[in-house]
Amino acid sequence: MKHIAKKRFGQHFLVDANVIEHIVSAINPQLGQTLVEIGPGQSAITRPLLSILGQMCVIELDRDLAQILKNNAQLNVIQADVLSVDFAGLFVDLGEKPLRVVGNLPYNISTPILFHLLQYVGFIEDQHFMLQKEVIDRILAQPNTADYGRLSVMLQWRYEMERVLDVGMDAFDPPPRVLSAVVRMVPRAQPVALDESLLSEMVQVAFSQRRKILRHTLEPWLAARNFRGSFDFKRRAQEVSVQEFIEVAQGLS
Repeated sequence: MKHIAKKRFGQHFLVDANVIEHIVSAINPQLGQTLVEIGPGQSAITRPLLSILGQMCVIELDRDLAQILKNNAQLNVIQADVLSVDFAGLFVDLGEKPLRVVGNLPYNISTPILFHLLQYVGFIEDQHFMLQKEVIDRILAQPNTADYGRLSVMLQWRYEMERVLDVGMDAFDPPPRVLSAVVRMVPRAQPVALDESLLSEMVQVAFSQRRKILRHTLEPWLAARNFRGSFDFKRRAQEVSVQEFIEVAQGLS
């Protein structure tokens, strides 16, 4: 019986063979590596990856799909919400080899998933995700653009990233109402050391009222934390580079 996509899980199953081939080629799996797939769905990407790797770990929330996946002895199936998964523990359970994380992420919770994984970046070799194109535009955005924001700063601080390909709506069943794309995310080998929670809070404050200059938002927040560095508050948040945000966070740390 064909599995019917469930709207509450944001399910859009990838069915385009050319797109699948392109994604698998971009991932370039190698025997012996540890791959973790989020939301394998109907195994469109899982099957070609397994043909190379021989075994994989998959995280699937949908109980019906998880039960089907469990019939495959090559799969270590975790039936859970990915936001509840401890990837540090998973790293240990899977042999303490760097995790390669892939997936066609549910678009309704893709940003929370990206922030969840940011906590475990030290255990991850790379990430390849299908996301809403608009989200990838935001991830890769540069200062002085409408797409530049908190997501851009937090992920660019910690990852080297590139767009792999754009994907049309007709590549899915059922087709989503938005364009999609695939992004490659590789953790920076030597990230700038800082207090991540402090950077996150600061950036959230800065972008909380995008149209206001930072004298009204970020300056009082920094003053309350005894910031003594030099900073031009006569700008809006989207005018401040990732490097500047990092330098301020370092000053606070």
